[in-house]
Amino acid sequence: MDNLATTWVGATAKQISRAVRRGDTTATQVVADHLEQIAISDPALTAFRVVRGGEAIVEAEKVDDQEDLANLPLAGVPVAVKENTAVAGLPTWHGSAAARTAVAEEDHEVVRRLRGAGAVVVGVTRMPEMGLWATTDGADGPTRNPWSLDRTPGGSSGGSAAAVAAGLVPIAQGNDGLGSIRIPAACCGLVGLKPGRDVIPCDLGVDNWLGLAENGILATTVADAALGFSVLAGRSPAKLTPPDRLRVGVALRSPVQGVRADEPNRDAVATAAKLLGQAGHDTVTAEPPYTTGVRIAGLLTWFAAAYREAQASGLDLKTLQPRTRRHVRLGKMAWNRGWVRQEQRDAWRAKSLAFFEEKNIDVLLTPALATTPPPADGHSGGSWRHNLIENIRYAPYAGPWNIAGLPAIVVPIGLRPDGLPVGVQFVGKPDSELLLLSIAGVLEVANPWTRHAFV
Repeated sequence: MDNLATTWVGATAKQISRAVRRGDTTATQVVADHLEQIAISDPALTAFRVVRGGEAIVEAEKVDDQEDLANLPLAGVPVAVKENTAVAGLPTWHGSAAARTAVAEEDHEVVRRLRGAGAVVVGVTRMPEMGLWATTDGADGPTRNPWSLDRTPGGSSGGSAAAVAAGLVPIAQGNDGLGSIRIPAACCGLVGLKPGRDVIPCDLGVDNWLGLAENGILATTVADAALGFSVLAGRSPAKLTPPDRLRVGVALRSPVQGVRADEPNRDAVATAAKLLGQAGHDTVTAEPPYTTGVRIAGLLTWFAAAYREAQASGLDLKTLQPRTRRHVRLGKMAWNRGWVRQEQRDAWRAKSLAFFEEKNIDVLLTPALATTPPPADGHSGGSWRHNLIENIRYAPYAGPWNIAGLPAIVVPIGLRPDGLPVGVQFVGKPDSELLLLSIAGVLEVANPWTRHAFV
C-alpha cells in the first residue's frame, strides 16, 4: 500500500459515484488520481494496452460540466475496457498486432452504456491473442498478477482483472467465452460475473463465438459488480437483498477427466458451503452430468470459433503466434467436416437445465480453479500442446456453462497457502444474475476478503 497515489485510489465505484454526485469531489480529480496510480503501478503489471491520459481527463471534465449528475450511477468512475471491445478513436487489438483492426469509429454498445452512466474510460486492457487462452501474454511480454508478479492474472480478461486487483480502476469490463472473466477473477481475488445468454449486448466477432461469449464485469465488491452489471444490462441499479432459503448443489468433480481440484480449492468450496449453511441455506452433493459429448463439443467449438474469427478478419495465419495458428487450423478442419453443430450445444443446455430440476437445486457451487495460477511467462511462444494442457489443467470448471449459456459468478474466499487468492464458482438458472450476486453478498458479509494487492 505504500505506492498509493491518493485518497480515491482504492475506493469503490459506488463510493466514487456517490461523492461525485454530491460534489464532495470531481470526476476530474478522481480520474487524475487513478491515472497517477496507473503510471506508478502499470510498468510492473502491463495490464493496459493503451492509457487514455489526456482524453480521459477531457471526458472527466465533461462529466463535471453536466448540470445534473443524479441519474449517473457511475458518475466519475474510472473504468477499463478489454482490448477486443471497440472504443471510439482506438484500434481494437484483439491481443496482438497481427489481429488488430482499424480505429473504431464508434463505441461498442457496452462502452456506450458505461459512458452514458457517467464512467470515464481510462484505457484498454490486455488479453492473449484472439482471446483464446487462460493466460495473458504476448510478444511484448506478459501481464502479471498483482498478488504475485511471477504468476498470471488469468485470461483472457487478464489485463482487466490485474487492473482492478491493483486498484488502477475500481471496475472493468471483460468478456467470457470459456471462462475469460471468471478465471481471471479467481486468479486475482475478484468478483467476476458472466451473465446468461442475451442479457448484455455481446456483438463479439462471428456469432459471439458461436454463442459462447458474453460481456460482463470484474469488481472488488459485490455491490460494484451489481452496479456494473445493471449498467451493462441497461437496467436501473438493483438493490440486493439476502436470498430466501436456497438449496445449493455442491460439486467437486472436474468437467475434465484426469483433472482434480487441489486441496486449497476443495477447501474453498467447503468453506463456502459452511458459510451458506450458517446463513440458513441447505447444501447437498450434486455432481453435474459432464459427458464425453460436452467435452468434445466444448473443444471443437473453441477451435471453430477461432477459425471463423480468423476467416472473417482475413488474417494471415503466418503473422499469428504458433499456438494460435495450430488452433485455427484445427478449427478449420472441425468446421469444414461438420463436427461443430448447434444441436450439440443445445443438448448440453437442455441436460444442464434438467440437472437443476432433477436435483431440485437453486444454484450450483463448484471450485473456480483446479490449482494455482500458472507462471506469467512462457506461454505465447510456447507450443499449442503446452497451452492446451496448461489451460485445462488449472481452469477446467468454467467452460461447460458457456456452452449451456447459463449465468455464473466467481467469488473470493481467501488466500491459498502460496499467498494467491482462491475463489469459488456459483452457476445459476437463466435470469438468475441478481440471485447469484445476492449469494455472493452473503459470503462477502460472512467472510470479507482483501480487496486489493497494490503494487
